[in-house]
Amino acid sequence: MKIRRSNPAGAVFAGVVLVLTLALVPAALAGKPSGGGGTTTFSGPVMYTDLNGNGVANYGDSITFNVATTATSLPEVGLRCYQGSTWVLDGYVGYYPSYAFNPYFTLSSSYWDASQPASCTARLFYYDNRSREHVLKTLSFTITP
Repeated sequence: MKIRRSNPAGAVFAGVVLVLTLALVPAALAGKPSGGGGTTTFSGPVMYTDLNGNGVANYGDSITFNVATTATSLPEVGLRCYQGSTWVLDGYVGYYPSYAFNPYFTLSSSYWDASQPASCTARLFYYDNRSREHVLKTLSFTITP
């Protein structure tokens, strides 16, 4: 039978690791509050392309939003539209200078019945450093045929 002896150096090392871990955990868990903090304005929709020139968001038009926030430097807007219980549009746009794609939403899809209105909800949000989505504001509106 082998008898293990305690190692004082190992115990000291384990104690140092424990103290450092306990000191760093609060800093690692600290982050932005779920509400994002700061000042946020979010309005729209704003016409980007108005195919029939009527000034109202219709099927086939393109829209954007007025976004300003101090809660994050990488705000995004997610837009979801439904016709009844049918999900007809889901899109995302980044509202920051390095966003590489179109800065607008085109109101059409292969699921969308152009002769019917659609109920849409836009949400302004950001992702934290753990890739969790934090919604700052939402807007709901109807797209007319």
